[in-house]
Amino acid sequence: MTKFALYVPLEAKPGKEEAVAEFLRSAVPLVNAEAGTISWYAIQEGPSSFAIFDTFDDEKGREAHLNGQVAAALMARAEEGDLFAKPPQIHKLSILADKRA
Repeated sequence: MTKFALYVPLEAKPGKEEAVAEFLRSAVPLVNAEAGTISWYAIQEGPSSFAIFDTFDDEKGREAHLNGQVAAALMARAEEGDLFAKPPQIHKLSILADKRA
């Protein structure tokens, strides 16, 4: 069972919604290269609200992801200040139960 997760809500600046969506889509190859990332979802919660949700079997996989290319790209874009209305907040979650196909 996966026991660890991350939830990262993201708010696009006005007019940057499609750019945020494309940025998230572009991360898929980077995440696919991470052996410790069990699942990774980029979601749109509202017109300008997005989020990343990912799961890991252990803390080692979660930390590797946080120190990997996707997190680095996200923080670099946040520092540039061109996409996000506010800095991303990374929430470390514990998974209590799951179901996988």
